[in-house]
Amino acid sequence: MCFGFNGSAALKRSLEQKEVGRRGFLAGAAALGATVGLAGIGMAPATASPLGRRAVPAGQISIQLYTLRSIMNGAGVDQTFKALADYGYTKVELAGFYGRSAKDLRATLDSLGITPSSSHTGITDSAAALDAKLSDALTLGQKYINVPYLVSSNGDDWRRWADQMNVEAAAAAEAGLKYGYHNHAHEFTTDLGDGQTPWDIFTSRLDPRLVHLEVDLYWAVTAGVGVGATDPIQFAIDTIAQAPQQTLQYHVKDRDLAGDFADLGTGAIDFSRIFAAHRPKEFIVENDSPDVTPLQTAEVGYNYLRNARF
Repeated sequence: MCFGFNGSAALKRSLEQKEVGRRGFLAGAAALGATVGLAGIGMAPATASPLGRRAVPAGQISIQLYTLRSIMNGAGVDQTFKALADYGYTKVELAGFYGRSAKDLRATLDSLGITPSSSHTGITDSAAALDAKLSDALTLGQKYINVPYLVSSNGDDWRRWADQMNVEAAAAAEAGLKYGYHNHAHEFTTDLGDGQTPWDIFTSRLDPRLVHLEVDLYWAVTAGVGVGATDPIQFAIDTIAQAPQQTLQYHVKDRDLAGDFADLGTGAIDFSRIFAAHRPKEFIVENDSPDVTPLQTAEVGYNYLRNARF
């Protein structure tokens, strides 16, 4: 879902509009299920992979704070950040400032050794708003700014958004920031006419010198299931490989066989296979609906990534 947006509803609408049949959807789901081993269904710890011995470096692990939104209020903000630091996190991806100024939030995180390296921030509606967004990002010490969600069944909207993002990305680059887009599933399943999808427009129109991708692996795999791909995980891998834009960040979010969100290592996605095919600069833990508590999701996610091998 990411930053409060209803990605599931958008996927449902796009599949209905595209008239993807139940048979195609179930075929993709079955293909995903075929990739699941004991670790994938929570019967054994997913701590190793025969694919290799590389590990995710601790300094490349982050967490999208939308995961923790239910406890990010009042005194809970400081307590949550302290817990994340204790788990080992040195980076977070912001989903708002929690009632604080960028300067005050930076001071809190600095005291814990955490860098807010990335954020989810929507397209701006004025030059002044863009300047403020970039200024806040610099104050916080960010490296990345990502647009978290866009939805429309009109191709002209996607073309207009792409052009605006190119302008914003140029300004971000001048400020020393990297500007990206975060996907859901509907970008792949919405038929804009003549078989064209929002993803087709974005990957052909966004300037790859200025705009990177933050690929949400749950949604990329779910899109593969949605379009009836015979191998939804390979669909996600191919999506990354075929885009002209670089994939610099992952949202590492697991998916169970019913299609629901799952804590890392308890679902069906073979992340080691994806990591082996493409290694980004940041691995960002996320779960839109934590299985037990948000903090347990955070701890499980960090430990999973530190123990994963690819």
